Amino acid sequence: MDAFLSARRAGIVLAGIALLGLAPLAMAQDFPAKGKPIRIVVGFTAGGGTDAQARIVAQKLGELLGTSVIVDNKPGASTMLAASEVARALPDGHTLLYAPSSTMAQNPHTLSQVPYDPFKDFTPISMGGRGPLVLSVSSSVPVNNVRELVAYVKARPGTVSYASFGAGTSSHIYGEAFVQKTGLDAVHIPYKGGSDAAKDLIGGRVQYMFDSASSAVITSGTGKVKILAVAAAARIAALPDVPTLAEQGVAGLDLPSWLGFYGPAQMPAPVVAKLNAALTQVLAMPQVRDFYRTGGYEAGATTPAEFASITRATYERWGDMVRQVGLAKQ
Repeated sequence: MDAFLSARRAGIVLAGIALLGLAPLAMAQDFPAKGKPIRIVVGFTAGGGTDAQARIVAQKLGELLGTSVIVDNKPGASTMLAASEVARALPDGHTLLYAPSSTMAQNPHTLSQVPYDPFKDFTPISMGGRGPLVLSVSSSVPVNNVRELVAYVKARPGTVSYASFGAGTSSHIYGEAFVQKTGLDAVHIPYKGGSDAAKDLIGGRVQYMFDSASSAVITSGTGKVKILAVAAAARIAALPDVPTLAEQGVAGLDLPSWLGFYGPAQMPAPVVAKLNAALTQVLAMPQVRDFYRTGGYEAGATTPAEFASITRATYERWGDMVRQVGLAKQ
């Protein structure tokens, strides 16, 4: 009898283990759940470049997966509101974050109260697109390249100002690094976001700034802003005639800048794989690639493992730059 009971218990345990092994597979087969939309949370207001990218991806992703995919804008706190919401969500694949590299790689180095861990609280799914910052100047400044800008600022110590998206943001870090590497005496003017900074650059109230490529393409179209350089290792397809900073004598300002898709921690691997496969298809579509390129970005997916590695490497590189510049946490 004891032997029979032991065998029965063993059978029950083995059956339970087998069911547990099938659970992730069943979850992937049932994903996306019928009647439950997929939500892509974006830490910016509607109408901006990141929002626009998320919306075209959402449309195509919904068509592929046969479900509704919506974009949910949660701006504020340097994208931390959006990231925190996704970190707290159920890891069932129905809540995703589309975030810039700053969310994971810069905020932890520059902000004192970051309510999430970039490595423990998220599941990397795929890169979305790469797009560097660019150096833009007001057309009221009589310069046409980086060397001329440096000479212009040096001739006016303490009177030329540069804008940023806000203290501790990527545009601020780049601005400080540029000042230090070129020996300038320029005044930093922080704004509450990129759009406000761009408006004052267009109006000539600030003289230059490191802006996102997508924003710079738009502002340069007004004729009141000139793009002098790309802060990347190589020129980009969207701005093929704009040289890099290194080509113009300022090396070391080619830090990674990208946007990508994350889910909450502990997402089942089959669900991650299904989302990754769908995103890979979407980001390879000519319409999507052309849309990204128009905004100064190159669309392109990665595997989840590759994206996890990119996130870690970007975090380390931005950390090194923040320490070199000497920025205190805000």
